[in-house]
Amino acid sequence: MNIRSIVFLGVLAVLLLVALVGCRSGGAAPSGIGAGAGAEMKPPRGESMGTATLTQGPNGVLVPVDVTGLVPGTHGFHIHEAGSCSPDFSAAGDHFAVEGQEHGCMNAGGSHTGDMPDIYAAADGTVRADVFNDAITLDSGADNPVMDADGSTIISRYHQP
Repeated sequence: MNIRSIVFLGVLAVLLLVALVGCRSGGAAPSGIGAGAGAEMKPPRGESMGTATLTQGPNGVLVPVDVTGLVPGTHGFHIHEAGSCSPDFSAAGDHFAVEGQEHGCMNAGGSHTGDMPDIYAAADGTVRADVFNDAITLDSGADNPVMDADGSTIISRYHQP
């Protein structure tokens, strides 16, 4: 299976991975330590390939990812500004960022709020990763909420060698 990216979208939070999609929206935004949202990861026209969960901690959000069927190798992992994948993935908008930020976790000028470390698919196409982002929150009333009125999308894209 040649999957170049994956997308998963959760309860207002959306994880978009360019060849896998699962779009969901609606419901109240979670808040407080331990609050969470989950999403199923699947291709645009296919069965589930795994799950991702967002859990609010005291200093950021933990994003455990458990997916199968990916192209082995490195996949970028970013939060995008809108929780939509309709009519296509471009509806997710740009990377989630506040003014003055630039792309890349290692950027000397500071990274986008939605930039997260890459995830890695093993030789068998599986990913099991716990990614932490200390720049976001699930609380819609706080700074940098990914669970705001239009949600967010997390995109993971395969990096071709």
